[in-house]
Amino acid sequence: MGSPINPLERKRLNEPLDIGIRSINGLLSFAKGQRLGILAGTGVGKSVLMGMIARNTNADINVIALIGERGREVREFIDENLGKEGLKRSIVIAAASDEPPLVRLRGAFIATTIAEYFRDQGQDVMLMMDSLTRFALAQREIGLSAGEPPTTRGFTPSVFSMLPKLLERAGTSSSEGSITGLYTVLVEGDDLNEPISDAVRAILDGHIVLSRELAAHNHYPAIDILNSISRLMIDVVTKEHQGYSMRFKDFLATYKSAEDLINIGAYVKGSNQKIDMAIEKYDEMIAYLKQDIFENYDWRTSLDQLQGDYGGLTVGFRFETILRLNKNKEDLLQKDRGQINTLIQQQKDSKSFIHEVMQNKKHELNQKKRKISI
Repeated sequence: MGSPINPLERKRLNEPLDIGIRSINGLLSFAKGQRLGILAGTGVGKSVLMGMIARNTNADINVIALIGERGREVREFIDENLGKEGLKRSIVIAAASDEPPLVRLRGAFIATTIAEYFRDQGQDVMLMMDSLTRFALAQREIGLSAGEPPTTRGFTPSVFSMLPKLLERAGTSSSEGSITGLYTVLVEGDDLNEPISDAVRAILDGHIVLSRELAAHNHYPAIDILNSISRLMIDVVTKEHQGYSMRFKDFLATYKSAEDLINIGAYVKGSNQKIDMAIEKYDEMIAYLKQDIFENYDWRTSLDQLQGDYGGLTVGFRFETILRLNKNKEDLLQKDRGQINTLIQQQKDSKSFIHEVMQNKKHELNQKKRKISI
């Protein structure tokens, strides 16, 4: 097991890493040396997403650890998900699910040691581990065999002390290289608050949540943007990029909050200008989030399409859009004020007319009284 890095010797993470996936580059930007988790249930595309990143990233080398996977999936991942392009610059360590727990445990640490070697050579390494949950299960087996008491959902205390020992070895050091760590977490029953995913989120620098609902609607990669976060995005992108990303998420969240009303036809267009804008842009936002398995969108292209400058999609939310939205609201207010003033004037005119009629009637009545008296 490698020695831990002195925190004061670590270099700050301020350089972006191109992942080749449009939604991540634009909305969940990675930093070189960042550690992130991919949180998902079974069968929603974790391995496919890892294969896309391995093929498309501009990291110098990939170190891939398949821990506790089914034996069939190891060769399948290498041939189909990784492919020839990804395999050219990748090292794969496999410890299948039928291996003893010590072998599975050591496989994770060996992969990290290999990544550390290349980092010390000044290279930017992409370390991908599938899955951290099975690493934890292996440690649980060892802990129970050693007589440790089962605690949270049957996990032994050593599981939660072992996780930071593994995860803290990724990142930067005093050398020029970096290890960007990407760890999948197989959440039990799609519960994102189960013990392992909860502990991992507290250690890592962000997480990507894969949604079963999106996968069921053939939305791939099935990234739930609103529930995912990159804690270091603010350190590696411009303020303009951050602004576009925030507006994109804001409009997507607005649509999601009104989605039930929209689907049943209960929402009336014009009731809320922000929801109207979200409905108008929704199809383009979904198109931006989707990506074919073998497509590769570099950093510049991802940002251009987010801004709306690229010839393909037009999903940009510029300041002019916000200003136009505010102007429309002001125009509506002015129109409402005008209508109110008109009504008030009409009421005043009506009162004057009624008063005049009453005065005329009163005058006529007085005339009749005089005639009668005469």
